This record gives sequence, C-alpha cells and structure tokens, in this order.
Amino acid sequence: MRLITSIAILSACTLFLTCGNRLEEKGFRVNATSGDNDENTADGISKDSLSFKTRPSSILLTGIPQYRLATIYKVNYNKDSTTFIGSNAYHFNYDDIGKSNGNQWNYNYLPGFEAVYGYNMVNVSHYDTGTQTQKNFFDGPVLMRTLYYPAFSKDTLNYQPVNRNYYMASVHEEDTNKDGFINAKDLRRFYYFDINAKNRKPLVPQNYSVFQSEYDPANDFMYVFAKLDENRNGQGDDAEVVHIFWIDLKNPERTGRQY
Repeated sequence: MRLITSIAILSACTLFLTCGNRLEEKGFRVNATSGDNDENTADGISKDSLSFKTRPSSILLTGIPQYRLATIYKVNYNKDSTTFIGSNAYHFNYDDIGKSNGNQWNYNYLPGFEAVYGYNMVNVSHYDTGTQTQKNFFDGPVLMRTLYYPAFSKDTLNYQPVNRNYYMASVHEEDTNKDGFINAKDLRRFYYFDINAKNRKPLVPQNYSVFQSEYDPANDFMYVFAKLDENRNGQGDDAEVVHIFWIDLKNPERTGRQY
C-alpha cells in the first residue's frame, strides 16, 4: 500500500498561464545553437538566452529560526516585454494521520519537512541571521524541481517531535542529454545539504534519474524510485530499468538500494 500521496496545489496562473500566454517548457539554454536568435516564440515568450536575469520570490521560514531561505526564479518575458517570475507552490499530504496516534504532520509532505517547487526556480538563497551571511545552494543556475526544508510547524512522528536539520533537493543541474538546454529531459538528481547549505552529497547515484518517492513512517525512511541511464544518453527513457533507493531521514547520509 502506498503510504503517502503526492498531492500538489497548482497555481494555474503561474504554472500554466500568464497574461494570456502559454508558458514555454521549463528550463534554460546553456549552449549557443546555430541559427538561434532572441526573437519571440510563437507562444509570445522570449527565447531563453545563455545568460538571464533572476529575481527572488519569497522567504521560506525554516524550523530553525537562525536560517531563512529565499527562492530564486528565472525572469521570463512576455510579448509586450513585461516580465514575470514563477511563484512558490507546495506539496501537501492530505492524508495527515492526526494527533490520535501520535502523528501530527500539519499536512506537510513529510513529517518535519515542507516541500516547495515552482516554474523555473533556478536556485535557493540561504541566509544565516546569526552571522548575517548569505550563500546560494548552487554556484550557478539549475532547474530545481523540489526543495525539502525543515518545517516551521511542530510535527510529531509516533508521539515524538520531529526536528530536521538538513535540506534535500531534486534538480536538473547539467545538460546530460547534450541538447543545449538544462530542462526536464535531463537526468534528475537528488541531493542532501547540511543545515548551512554546504557539504552537498548525492543521495542517489549520478547515473540515475529520480521520478517519484514514497514515505515509510514506521522506519522514517524515504524510498526513491529512479531510472538507470542504461544507454548513457543522459535522460530517463521509459524502457529503462527502475531501482528503488532508501534514505534514512533520521540520518540521511545513511542510504542504500532496496531493489
């Protein structure tokens, strides 16, 4: 039985339609292509360029008051040259088990974690209020699919408080299929970051593309389903083998392959 259902609240304006224009596919160009120019596309949105502007969206309140995050989005252009960026949306678990059996997740996607995503989110800024220092999770832009961060709410699991002190992120960070773009066709990787947004570590081997996860509340494990890039073409194809990896959320540097 599947223990958690991924239910996303989608913003139709920011994810699919903006000012009457259909949004282009997520991602951005990383290599010049012969014959490319910066004319408007048929959808009325300017083509991606090798360098692009970014803009912060909003502040994420983590469960550790010393650390605050800001989501960073690619600036997009409408046909009339006005600009827009994506906005934060959140994954929720509507099967919240409730207080009666000691599990109060406050509808978070996982106990102790909030999960945020958005159209063309390309980085996250980490700010330490104690030292008043800022850094980005990634040195350059990536296509960030989901960021998991310590929940602001007071969650419990099996009657015990859940306090996370790290982050996880699934991203397309490299033009793995060599088509000149970083987009959803590239391998999707899954990373751990310590609470200072440093010491990044892959939670799934780099030659896989992750595509779904499930949660095991009895063990506080996350199971991650990923396709092995068998033919080494840099993308997850339908016919490729699927393996399942487990992550111990109590100690995320403890991982393994279950199937």
